[in-house]
Amino acid sequence: MNNTTHILYLHGFRSSPKSFKAQMLARHVAHLNEQGIALNWRCPQLPPSPAQAWALIEQTTADWPTSDMVVIGSSLGGFYATALAEQRGCRCAVINPAVEPARDLARYIGEQTAFHDPDAHFFFRAEFIDEFKAIARYPVTRPERYWALIAKGDEVLSWEEMSQRYQGCELHLLEGGDHAVSDFAQHMPALLDWLNLPAP
Repeated sequence: MNNTTHILYLHGFRSSPKSFKAQMLARHVAHLNEQGIALNWRCPQLPPSPAQAWALIEQTTADWPTSDMVVIGSSLGGFYATALAEQRGCRCAVINPAVEPARDLARYIGEQTAFHDPDAHFFFRAEFIDEFKAIARYPVTRPERYWALIAKGDEVLSWEEMSQRYQGCELHLLEGGDHAVSDFAQHMPALLDWLNLPAP
């Protein structure tokens, strides 16, 4: 089994590194670092532009060891995470991944606010749709590299469509749940086990 030494967490649309899942994982990584398990953790604020976000993702991981790096993505972050895993050949974990953002986010063109800072506004531009299309890397080519947590109760995305895109992966299908996976604390040990890291 690969050692995990580098972890990249990618947040969703209108989200940020302040998301509760990102914060929960960041705290655990800090705890493991204190215990002497050396982990390089990155959770950047992604720009609204997919092209700029993708450039930041590539730049952040350019010198990371492919065999020991893992990218974790939630919602739109799952789309980016999958694209990176397909490009680099690294392991990838997705949580309710957005598999068709070019289609699903078209209705959000215009001014948007950030979830964790309502005073922060950004403009979601029409040209971003084509930028998503340029990044898309489906279907996944080596499902054994993937871990997926998908909630049937997702109120934003279709669990059937998500599950279909990650067939053959280590798939954890929740009977209920929601888009945010509000009970993520219950499922984090399974993710950490897949990462070959100690659970809390």
